[in-house]
Amino acid sequence: MARPTSKDVAHAAGVSQAAVSLVLGDKWRGRVSERTAQRVRATARELGYRPNLAARSLRLGTTRTALLVVPALTHDFFARVYTGAARIATTHDFGVVLYPSPEGIGPAKDPFASARTALDGVIASSMAAEALTAIRGADLPLVMLDSDPTDPTPAAHVNVDLADGMRQATEHLLTLGHRHFLHLAADVDSWTFHVRARALAETLSTTPDATARTAPAPLAVHEARAAAEHALTAPGPRPTAVICDDDIIAAGACKAARRLGLHIPHDLSITGFDDLTLATAVDPELTTIRLPAEHVGERGMEALLAVLDGRTPAHDPLPVELVVRDSTAPPPP
Repeated sequence: MARPTSKDVAHAAGVSQAAVSLVLGDKWRGRVSERTAQRVRATARELGYRPNLAARSLRLGTTRTALLVVPALTHDFFARVYTGAARIATTHDFGVVLYPSPEGIGPAKDPFASARTALDGVIASSMAAEALTAIRGADLPLVMLDSDPTDPTPAAHVNVDLADGMRQATEHLLTLGHRHFLHLAADVDSWTFHVRARALAETLSTTPDATARTAPAPLAVHEARAAAEHALTAPGPRPTAVICDDDIIAAGACKAARRLGLHIPHDLSITGFDDLTLATAVDPELTTIRLPAEHVGERGMEALLAVLDGRTPAHDPLPVELVVRDSTAPPPP
């Protein structure tokens, strides 16, 4: 059976080929009715029509391809970001090329001989920002995820309300009665972690008898365990609650507590951040802050499409949610 063409779609839908091109190129708004657009898309699906992207790229000067730059995919948050971005891209006949930085966080080689001719835009996590160095010269539209909204460089920013997440976790522990805190802070110089540290300090400042000390921790379970163990055995009163910048760090803190003979949550409460799969794999399960990873990806792709179409993207931060599980309880008497 011959592959259906745009002419076949136009004939079956009872519209012109120009209307089919507008609808399937996502340029129909203000030119054809929404009812017609729905009929064209439904007809294309029924016929199994797939556009010739190579031919259209040559005709329109676009590739209908976005690059998603993230840290190494050992962190399932970014896998979910990709899922959300790809979901929106598919409905607009775009492709998403996933590019994890080979070193996790840091510079990476340009994956294209010419990014300008291979891509229409870039969506990037601030944690992998240095990986963009090689392609910034291509002058592509850039959407930054989880980054400083005052930075004028990107065409758009997509953020979640990190400060509110840290406030929720801290207030939860304060309400339980905790006053002596350890902050296991990710040892990554990134806006996303600076925001969490500021929000923690601001929230604790409202409770006069609350104290906190900070210890840097790598974003890896075994290294975070060593950092937590060192911090929990430092001179002075032992903290009754550990606030972690990430669930991976929190998993390391749980291992450190067990090695020190501490019971969670009776001797020590621990909170994470992100609500990764890991949060329910540890025992006890982690109280953490749930970030809407798929929505971040969706919003990122929507923002890029808006920029490419000359529209203003949404910029309000996405809400987060405190998920209370078994790793937190009142401090020991």
